[in-house]
Formats: sequence, C-alpha cells, structure tokens
Amino acid sequence: MMLEITSLACARGAVQVLQNVDLTLSAGEAVVLRGPNGAGKTTLLRIIAGLAPALSGQISCASDSIAYSGHADGIKTSLTVAQNLNFWAGVFGQRDITPALDAFDLHDLRDRPAGEMSAGQKRRLSLARLLVTGRPIWCLDEPTVSLDQENVARFAAAVQAHLARGGAALIATHIDLGLAEARILDIKPFMCKKLAETDPFSDWGAA
Repeated sequence: MMLEITSLACARGAVQVLQNVDLTLSAGEAVVLRGPNGAGKTTLLRIIAGLAPALSGQISCASDSIAYSGHADGIKTSLTVAQNLNFWAGVFGQRDITPALDAFDLHDLRDRPAGEMSAGQKRRLSLARLLVTGRPIWCLDEPTVSLDQENVARFAAAVQAHLARGGAALIATHIDLGLAEARILDIKPFMCKKLAETDPFSDWGAA
C-alpha cells in the first residue's frame, strides 16, 4: 500500500468540512475524487500532501513520496520552459527533463520564457514538473484547468504512463479523463453534516 488514510478529519479555516475519511491507494492505481464545489476536495489533497494539518486521523505513506499540483501553476515567469524544469529537477535531485518535455509536447517551447506563454501552455509546463520530481504519488487538484481536449488527452496519457511505472495518482476533477482504470471516490458521505445541510446542492437526508 503506497498511501493509507484512516479516520481523517479536515478543516478549511475554522470550519470542519470532512470527517472519518478512509482511503487507500496502491501502486498502479488512480483514484478520482468527486464531490460538489466546496465539499473539501482541495482541503483533503492539501492535507494529504502535507501542506496543511489534519484535525485528527492518520496518513501513512513513505516520506517524500508525494508530488502536489494545485490551482497555482508554480512556475517562474522569468525563466524559460527548460530553465523551469531544470530548476525543479534540481530541487528533487533529478537531471533529465526530456521525458517531461516529451509528455507535454514542450520541445518547441523549451526556450520560451514562461511569462510569454498562454494559460494552457503554462498549465502544461506546470504538469510537466510532476515528471521531474521522481515522486511516486501524484496529488492533483483540477489539473486540466485551461487545457484543450488534445492536451487533456495528453495529460491522461502521462497519468497512465506513471501508473504503468508503478506510480499512483489521486485526482480531484469534474471532467472525465478517460481513465477507465480509475476508481471513483465520492467524498459527499464524508462531508460534515452541518456543511452538507447548508449546501443548496446537497441531498443530505434524502430518501
């Protein structure tokens, strides 16, 4: 088991949003998180990635095993594509950026400053960083924002290749990525009752 979460409780600010979250993730497995806006998907991913504390519960995984990609692109606009990838490769003790350039079709853009790229190109660069981390577990929050259909397919192919190499992925997304092998986890049952009752889109208590 690469990742095991037991009885996790999560808060966004001073408000508890999730309770009793149980989740396992094995090598070669992808789990897609689903739930209404504001349900706590981003909060859960940030806590799993170690960017925020949990209220209670346990997260078990190897140290330095998680790579996180969130809403922010996390790129340096003054650096070129290649310089950005080399920077992050150095941070994570990696060297070869070629697989990252290949996976997201960035070779023709390698010498372009990130600040001169479109939103979709920046997102591709941001996702390409995952391939230079060397980390086996990818935690991804709405990774396909700003991507067109062709590049959504390119991202899905990168995820499938990662799984084939023995990696794992935990993805919050509202779109179908075409990952037939992915397991869907609806986080609605883990929403705190008070939050669910105030959600106009919730069917809490429905028969």
